[in-house]
Amino acid sequence: MSQEQRRPRREPVSRGSSINSTMSIVVAVVAVLLGFLILRDIRGGSTTAPAADGGATTDTVVTDTIPVETTVAVTIPLTAFKIQVANASKVSGSAGQLTTELQGRGYIVQPAVNTSETTPKQTTTVVYYLPGSEGQAALVAAELGGVATAIMPAPIPTEGGKLGEASVLILLGTDVAGKPLASPVPTVPVAPAVVDPNAPTTVPGG
Repeated sequence: MSQEQRRPRREPVSRGSSINSTMSIVVAVVAVLLGFLILRDIRGGSTTAPAADGGATTDTVVTDTIPVETTVAVTIPLTAFKIQVANASKVSGSAGQLTTELQGRGYIVQPAVNTSETTPKQTTTVVYYLPGSEGQAALVAAELGGVATAIMPAPIPTEGGKLGEASVLILLGTDVAGKPLASPVPTVPVAPAVVDPNAPTTVPGG
């Protein structure tokens, strides 16, 4: 056997398969590039429609609404209650003078009286009131310059222990007796400065 016959034959290289592989790579690269370009266009695009005023946009800010509490002043008619002035200052004529001044300001005031015989001289004026008349007492106390108010004691410290039709009693002391009232206040507090009914008072209990 000759040497030429013993040599193995070489298989011819297929040019078609090599071309197909190259085309596949090129198509894949082109596809990747196209996908990249498409994504870039999508991300770079604007989804906001232009405004009618030439492209300017306005942002609307929504804030929470907080309710505001308002205080309404309560007006008490001066003619809706009656006042009794009792002279505990021992200053002659001072209760009558105060009665006249209060009447001149529109209050309904009964004729002035003296205090009971057991009631000592008072240096501090106190406005006493029957239950339910706290606002009226506060109004009168403010008229007198901001004196204290308290629930009506028992017995009532007037001559004979009577109050008549009044629901507010001014136990006139020397701090207010014989002095003219101050100018009318523009606003009147409704809540009275209540004196503790359990606290000892200068009015004897009987």
